[in-house]
Amino acid sequence: MFEVLHELSNWIREFAETDWAILILFVTAFLESTISPIPPDPLLIPMAIINPSSAIWFGALCTLASVLGAVLGHRLGSQFGRPLLGKFVSESRIQSGETLFDKYGIWAVLVAAVTPIPYKVFTILAGVLKLDMKRFLIASIIGRGMRFLSLGVVIFFFGEDVQNFVEEQFETLTLLAGVGVVVSVLFVVILAKWKTKRDSGKNQSDAQ
Repeated sequence: MFEVLHELSNWIREFAETDWAILILFVTAFLESTISPIPPDPLLIPMAIINPSSAIWFGALCTLASVLGAVLGHRLGSQFGRPLLGKFVSESRIQSGETLFDKYGIWAVLVAAVTPIPYKVFTILAGVLKLDMKRFLIASIIGRGMRFLSLGVVIFFFGEDVQNFVEEQFETLTLLAGVGVVVSVLFVVILAKWKTKRDSGKNQSDAQ
């Protein structure tokens, strides 16, 4: 299975220098959020390397297409339910996704949007579980933007020098980005709770 995906990714990469590159990038990013196992990164990276001045624009286009695909995935999940998800991914992955949703809710969508975790599992599952569309959309925009726009920005500034490093360490980098998201969220939550507790204590002190 992994060999097939690798071959498909290499095939997608070959379109980077063709006139169809932008359209195929859009379609690949859109489908990856709904039914496809092929991520758009293998095409996004060479396209950005070939034309670094447009790298950020390519990243933005990829983000837009992926978020639109995520909205469709959510709609499909809400209409057709869990049986639809079972047609695209294994039961073990569905159960893993449900476990993450049970523990982290909307934050599971945000982390999946940044990391190599199959995002379509979470877009469709979010619809199955009737996750609020507004919150889902915000998490998708932030997560997909962090993943694809960050690639565009890095290549825009560093160009070909960073290509091999990004390609070889892509999964590690995206996992670190996901960890960064979780740590940042936890920090904000803890800070907010501390501030609320401090203000509450101050109000009680003033009342006395």
